[in-house]
Amino acid sequence: MPLLWWTCAAFGLFGLSLGADPVKKLEHACGKTALNLLMITLSVTPVRSLTGLPQLLRLRRMLGLFAFFYAVVHFTIYLVLDLELNFRLLGADIAKRPYITIGFTALVLLVPLALTSTNGMMRRLGARWQRLHRLIYPIAALAVWHFYWQVKRDVREPLLYLGILALLLGYRLLRWQRLPADAHPRAAAPGALTSRSGSATAPGRT
Repeated sequence: MPLLWWTCAAFGLFGLSLGADPVKKLEHACGKTALNLLMITLSVTPVRSLTGLPQLLRLRRMLGLFAFFYAVVHFTIYLVLDLELNFRLLGADIAKRPYITIGFTALVLLVPLALTSTNGMMRRLGARWQRLHRLIYPIAALAVWHFYWQVKRDVREPLLYLGILALLLGYRLLRWQRLPADAHPRAAAPGALTSRSGSATAPGRT
C-alpha cells in the first residue's frame, strides 16, 4: 500500500504529490518504511512473549520479507533515479561516502536472509539457519547507523530508532541470560530447529 500510494503521488494521481524533490522524497520514504518494518519484525518476539500470543510468530516471515522488499526499492530508486544507473558513480559513493557504505552493507547482508526464508531452507541448513538469521541484529544496527549519518542536522528521529533498537536487543540479552545453560541456542540440537517449521521467518528470525 505505501508503494502504491507513492506511485500515485509520483504521477500526480488523485491530487497526490511528492513535493519539489520527488526522487529524494521517494527514496527517503522507502528507506524509512524498510527500517520501520525491520523494527516491527524484531518486535514480534518480545510482544509474543509478553502477551502470550504464539500466533504472532506467523507474521515474522511476511514482515521480514517486506522489510527486504522496501530496502531493495530504496536502493533501486537511488541507483536508477538518482545515479541514472551510473555504476562507476555507485562504486565511488560506496567507497567514499560512509553512510552509503553502511546502508549498502546492510542490504547485502539482508540478501542471504531473504533467500533462506523458506521452510525448506530452514530444514536444509539446520542449526546453521538460526546462526545465519542472527545477522538481523547487526543489520538493524547498520540500518539505524545509516539513517543517523544520513541526517545532517536534526538527529532526534535516528536517536529514537536507536533507543527502540536498544530496548529490543536488551530484552533479548536479558532473556538469553535467564535461560538455563542447556537451553541456550548454541546448545540446541540441529534437529530441534527443523521441527519448528511453522515459525520460520525471513529477515528477522529471532
